[in-house]
Amino acid sequence: MVAEDLVSSAEAAPLGPPTELQGPAFGLHFPQLALRRRLGQLSCMSKPALKLRSWPLTVLYYLLPLGALRPLSRVGWRPVSRVALYKSVPTRLLSRAWGRLNQVELPQWLRRPVYSLYIWTFGVNMKEAAVEDLHHYRNLSEFFRRKLKPQARPVCGLHSVISPSDGKILNFGQVKNCEVEQVKGVTYSLESFLGPRTPAEDLPFPPATPHSSFRSQLVTREGNELYHCVIYLAPGDYHCFHSPTDWTVSHRRHFPGSLMSVNPGMARWIKELFCHNERVVLTGDWKHGFFSLTAVGATNVGSIRIYFDRDLHTNSPRYSKGSYNDFSFVTHANKEGIPMRKGEHLGEFNLGSTIVLIFEAPKDFNFKLQAGQKIRFGEALGSL
Repeated sequence: MVAEDLVSSAEAAPLGPPTELQGPAFGLHFPQLALRRRLGQLSCMSKPALKLRSWPLTVLYYLLPLGALRPLSRVGWRPVSRVALYKSVPTRLLSRAWGRLNQVELPQWLRRPVYSLYIWTFGVNMKEAAVEDLHHYRNLSEFFRRKLKPQARPVCGLHSVISPSDGKILNFGQVKNCEVEQVKGVTYSLESFLGPRTPAEDLPFPPATPHSSFRSQLVTREGNELYHCVIYLAPGDYHCFHSPTDWTVSHRRHFPGSLMSVNPGMARWIKELFCHNERVVLTGDWKHGFFSLTAVGATNVGSIRIYFDRDLHTNSPRYSKGSYNDFSFVTHANKEGIPMRKGEHLGEFNLGSTIVLIFEAPKDFNFKLQAGQKIRFGEALGSL
């Protein structure tokens, strides 16, 4: 709702004798003229104050039976959209509070019932855990980050790219027109997701030309294409992620961003959801050219950890939304970056979230996947 709409609607209405409008759900009487005056007073407020005063009515509009607040629309009031309402929720603050709660040590007698409830709710398979005894995990954070038995996830050696984590395949395929699908039919900008080109010499991008597209700046070899794969980690999945191939990480870019839910239903609802959320973009190269892995944060998943990056601090109050910060792993002592072997431990989430792979490969690269299928770390994503 904007102030100008309120003023225009108030001026457009005839100033006759006050009439009464009846709310169909409660029989409430709304004096029309008095309500117009009250809405007109909001035009003098600042935008933050205006948004705050609109919240109660907007929440009621979506919670009450259909038509209960319809009389308000007749005097110029319009509810904030569901998407705008959800975006205004302080998810970073809530996720930070959840993270602190996860660190609280649980007494021995409480651990089994709490963890058992979580296991039952999200279908966790504790037989795969390196430690099956629930009393071993002192807090929720340790339980979320539990390790697996070595034989639980064999790494496929026949294919060039494997799944870096457990999860569900949301989308995959070639990147076309610099747009990537987060779920079928809903796209986001490749440049907004990875961030703009930086002229630093250590970034794994070829030199840009004045009229080149962002996609062409990433493809380093003639005849190659750019591919993507999106994997959603549910709360009950194994929360660590691994290297999907043999590659070298040369650069990290951290976007503070929001922490909205990334479940498939929300991804269909909010366009460019992955570009709004906090994320850590690791870029480098593999045997076929450009390669990147992005860990996308979500509600209650403010903590993204990269094992070899001690300088990374996610969901920190010192970072402002809309900004990003770069860090290079290429130094005078290390001209190559961080070498990663296929299947090697790379990082972890505190709860379920999303992994996005964007990489360059020859045109005959084929995915061994179906959209919506469940996949486990170590299983094949695709190969030449």
